[in-house]
Amino acid sequence: MGEIIKRLPDAELEVMLAVWEAGRAVNSQYLLERVGRQRSWQRGTLLTVLARLTEKGFLACEKQYRNNQYSARIDREAYRQSEGWAMFEKLYGSSFETLVASLYRGRVISKEDLSKLRAFLESAEEAET
Repeated sequence: MGEIIKRLPDAELEVMLAVWEAGRAVNSQYLLERVGRQRSWQRGTLLTVLARLTEKGFLACEKQYRNNQYSARIDREAYRQSEGWAMFEKLYGSSFETLVASLYRGRVISKEDLSKLRAFLESAEEAET
């Protein structure tokens, strides 16, 4: 596994998801409309979260006229992989079998999902040979 990216608290992750979803640099007003209303945030709260994300290296902040523009410095897929790996390691002891069994027993995945997973694993295995 590559570099482990620091896990974000839920509030910061919601802001990052909005930035990633936008796919471009956005200002605080855009984010306040996307995230702030769901959380009942005032502008100051959002600005604090944006400052934290910038300090942690997740966002780049560029002054444009009278507004700051925020863009992702960490790729969404890189974060997913890192977070997925950390969860996999902690909760399932790096055991893929334990992960799938737990999801299946908890009815999170169906027999159809298992068939899709089987097909994916077969194609991944073929691609490596």
